[in-house]
Amino acid sequence: MQTKDTLLTIEEVGSRIRLSKPTIYKLIREGKFPQQLHLCANKVAWLEREVDEWLASRVAAR
Repeated sequence: MQTKDTLLTIEEVGSRIRLSKPTIYKLIREGKFPQQLHLCANKVAWLEREVDEWLASRVAAR
């Protein structure tokens, strides 16, 4: 079965995981958050599935 990945903007990611933009980028630099997809020179997005998996792993780790 093939899944369809939805792309999320930084605003949508921040709203979903309740972290600020600088904190999200800090976690990416530290290798603790999924990498963004570079769509073009000034546009990035995240796969919803990867963000949801990251959030689920945080819940499971508590």
